[in-house]
Amino acid sequence: MVFPSQSVFFILLTILALLGSSCSISISRENSLSPTVQVITATLPPTLTPRPSNTPPPPTIEPTIVPVYGVTTTRVNVRSEPNTAAPVIGILENASQVQVIGQDPGGIWFQILYPDGPGDKGWLTALYILLEDAVDVPVVGASGESAAGGTGLIIQKVNVRSGPGTEYDSLGMLNPQDVVQLTGKNESGTWLQFKFQAGPEGFGWLASAYIQVKNVETLPIISISGEIVGTGTPAPVPSTPTPTLVSAPLDNDSLQAPAISIVFSLSSSRSFSYTSDVSSPEGDGGDWIEVRPDFALSGQPVTLTLTLICSGNGALTVDIWQGSQLLEDWGGLTCGERDRMIELSAGQSYIIHLQAEPSINELQYCRYTLIVQSLL
Repeated sequence: MVFPSQSVFFILLTILALLGSSCSISISRENSLSPTVQVITATLPPTLTPRPSNTPPPPTIEPTIVPVYGVTTTRVNVRSEPNTAAPVIGILENASQVQVIGQDPGGIWFQILYPDGPGDKGWLTALYILLEDAVDVPVVGASGESAAGGTGLIIQKVNVRSGPGTEYDSLGMLNPQDVVQLTGKNESGTWLQFKFQAGPEGFGWLASAYIQVKNVETLPIISISGEIVGTGTPAPVPSTPTPTLVSAPLDNDSLQAPAISIVFSLSSSRSFSYTSDVSSPEGDGGDWIEVRPDFALSGQPVTLTLTLICSGNGALTVDIWQGSQLLEDWGGLTCGERDRMIELSAGQSYIIHLQAEPSINELQYCRYTLIVQSLL
């Protein structure tokens, strides 16, 4: 039999035992969770300052050339270079649309976009292109003083030679008003080298007497072997000799029987060009060209433009006839004049008469190109 006092005693003894055990566990856990902590400080490598790198400059952006649209006024050859001796790389028919991207320094040739040409480009005679917008076409290949010193204007039909002398092979012919890109001269300055695709290593030679050129003294001197041997001023270039002129051949045209007859209409031609020659006091003294504007109601006024380009030592006078009646006070036309506007009546035929100015002694010769265009 267990007495209550004994029960209480055992209970108290159990509680004390538990309390003692609890304290022992607490001390043990505290010692195990409190070790000596060693802090290790890592030495970091020094921060390296990166060396500046050579940043390549941004690429040069070529200016975008906006093509100028135009249309051919006749069937015309496309050439690889801006001269008549350059290889023909294609043909464009009359009224073909072209995209003009530049002109030579003389303004005689237009460079166009042409897929079959070198670099997708080709050259056309500017005379046969009518631009849709009256804008300035950029000069390609040269500009300013360098352009003037590096280009030449052919003043008489001349042979292209493979070297600086008549003993060298003939590579072709250049015509008056051709513009060439000069690259050098011989020691005496009597022969000039120019870029010519069909020539040896891409060059040809011309007698300087037949080229109009500025700043010839700045051109390098080229040896027979093709090396540049200096840029000194050569011996004076001989003056251009007076070319031996021949009279224009007779073509027997007249007021009653014109050399050519052109009808302007909406379904046919709206522009044309005609090239011929006249001379005085010998040879063919004049040409007669018939023009009939039919793209408006008969009797209605029609506006045409006339352009006249000439070469040679002579000059022209231009008259317009209606039937047998000479038109007065229409304004006239002179060599070098462009886009001279005249007003004619639709349904009527007109004769343009181009006549060499009279000469008594010296032969006067003039080769011309007449361009007539409608404004429709």
